[in-house]
Amino acid sequence: MAETFDYVIAGGGTAGCLLAFRLSDNKKNTVCVLEAGPPDNNPYIRIPAGFTKTIHDPALTWQLDTEPSATLNGRSIRLTQGRTLGGSSAINGMCFNRGHAIDYDSWAQLGNRGWSYSDVLPYFKRIETRIGPGDDKFRGRSGPIPVTTFAWQHPLVTALIEGAEQIGIPRNPDYNGNGEEFGGAGRFQHNIKNGWRVSSAHAFLHPARKKNGVSVRTDARASRILVENNRAVGVEYISYDRSGNSEPVTVMARKGVIVSSGVVNSPKLLQLSGIGPAELLREKGIKVVHALPGVGENFRDHFGGRLKTRLKNTDSINMRVKGIRLAGEILKWAIGQPSVVALGPAIVHAFGRTKGAELPEYVLLCSPASFKMDLSGLDDFPGMTIGAYSMRPLSEGYVRIASNDPRVPPTFQPNYLDHEYDKRMALAAARDARRLMQTPALKPYFDTELNPGSQIQSDDELLDFIRAMGQSSYHFSGTCKMGPSTDPKAVVDDQLRVHGMDGLYVVDASIMPQPPSSNTMVPTLMIAEKASDMMLRNTK
Repeated sequence: MAETFDYVIAGGGTAGCLLAFRLSDNKKNTVCVLEAGPPDNNPYIRIPAGFTKTIHDPALTWQLDTEPSATLNGRSIRLTQGRTLGGSSAINGMCFNRGHAIDYDSWAQLGNRGWSYSDVLPYFKRIETRIGPGDDKFRGRSGPIPVTTFAWQHPLVTALIEGAEQIGIPRNPDYNGNGEEFGGAGRFQHNIKNGWRVSSAHAFLHPARKKNGVSVRTDARASRILVENNRAVGVEYISYDRSGNSEPVTVMARKGVIVSSGVVNSPKLLQLSGIGPAELLREKGIKVVHALPGVGENFRDHFGGRLKTRLKNTDSINMRVKGIRLAGEILKWAIGQPSVVALGPAIVHAFGRTKGAELPEYVLLCSPASFKMDLSGLDDFPGMTIGAYSMRPLSEGYVRIASNDPRVPPTFQPNYLDHEYDKRMALAAARDARRLMQTPALKPYFDTELNPGSQIQSDDELLDFIRAMGQSSYHFSGTCKMGPSTDPKAVVDDQLRVHGMDGLYVVDASIMPQPPSSNTMVPTLMIAEKASDMMLRNTK
């Protein structure tokens, strides 16, 4: 006989871990979390620099191949999302970034009541313990996620911030402070404490298991939402043993089923369950339970070029992770001193804008390290990398099931650079990255531009480089869009309930109606905080 819980959460990622923590804090609620991946006991997960090991590890990640894209000259890209407890918060770059206040005001203006910046600020504050300077009107001091600014020093860090000022991007001591003043240049903040990554699983799920008895099932891939009389009543999942054998298992839900499987797998699970575009479902041999055309549409992502420079007159992180110097960095990390072992891939931020624009439009992600283009490791020479992407992309893609077999990956088409605005922003960001590299502050260290290279100068040439070599920032959003029922692409309402269904919620980055001008981890945590409040209020 199937076990029954109050809430079943399909997905133990960034949002699912927080939801389990908050919902189970009400002792009346029993909670079960289903995670398709393994437990988060790989040692590289907790070590910040371990992202180079985990981000391409198929045991811990979904390795997703996009469809060939005409806008990228027929190129297909492999993209990554976390597939372990903590989800992408366990394998990402750890940048702690909320975005601009206008991002959330625009969500409210689209008909989503209660999602303006003033509405969501309390939830941002509840997430964090800001360790360091910040205005307590805007920053939290007692939340589960520690937020630090690294103490590690390098001449290039100072030079990058000074160089940003020299191209007109002012310093900002706290880009996560007043949301109206988001932008500027400075050091990134990270969810790192005492040299260790603090993922959503570490901050929320593991305490919830210990304190509140949350049931967590790993290697459990949700395959179908069970629906009776238009109400979600449970989840069927495929359970894998250590030999790779599988069997279907069912868990039932009294109060609600929460889909928190991520921007690719949440719409996939809905579609496999007969909830989505009717024509697609019939084509794949799935009975239409509830026709909802927006499921899987409105995919957005931050995409742009990565520019790489060889350095002179200084070392870089590249040279500190070899031989005896690596041993020294590990020792410093072990005794709690600043070390490259405790760093993420992005160290300095610079938010830029085109002439006449009132708000930051693109971001430069700067690191005193030269990464291989797929982020699988570091080059063998001293170098610097600057990622450059538009913060509010308008190009829309989609996620659609390719089969009624849950083991088959979906059809995934981002349509990067499809919109003219995104092309203009990609060019503007890349040109600002080049300007930054050539500033007086960086001149003593600049040797050679490796990518795209000095031979590439015209807009057409630079855009061709971005098409050929550009990369995702893995900031997916939008495929289960939040909006009123009058919006044909809306999947959930402003309470995150699936339109036309009872007892079914989606809570993750897929509900974002428009992408935030930030990494998606912190907004996703905020969404889960607000969702838990709404659910607890509605089921008292």
